[in-house]
Amino acid sequence: MANTHTKEPIPINYFLEPGYIFLAAKPTVISGVLGSCVAVCIYDRKRRIGGMNHFQLPFTKEKHLATARYGNVATLTLVQMMTDHGSKPRHLEAQIIGGAYNPGISGKNIGQENIQVARKLLARKRIRIVSEDVGGEKGRKVVFNTHTNEVAVIKVEKLRTADWFPYEGER
Repeated sequence: MANTHTKEPIPINYFLEPGYIFLAAKPTVISGVLGSCVAVCIYDRKRRIGGMNHFQLPFTKEKHLATARYGNVATLTLVQMMTDHGSKPRHLEAQIIGGAYNPGISGKNIGQENIQVARKLLARKRIRIVSEDVGGEKGRKVVFNTHTNEVAVIKVEKLRTADWFPYEGER
């Protein structure tokens, strides 16, 4: 289905929960809610496709714990998924969002560690980071259009239950 005014495909919507990865086969608007979590959005400039991860913790070395909850697993897996589906690393670019730190919740800045893991792994895979909205003390709502590589970030003072999909109550 296409937008009759622009001939661009109308994207579908997908809410990405923590610990998951989504690679879009069709134009998709992926959204998520981030506190100390980080989302890495990767886009293939040539093929005009993209994917996003949403991880909670920076890394694990233990194979039995290796899930997309960890930045090292989630980021490397997203890159691998894209290359397995025909993307060339030289055509990929990334955006990193999230990694807030709330000292009232934790004495450890997990958000900063999450940001560092994403940067390090993308550099190792030679994927250029074209934008970041990271750190600070505010949570974020992120919306990523996998067809256009547009990312919208809304910073919020406090993440509310209504910010999570399925949306309920006042937003």
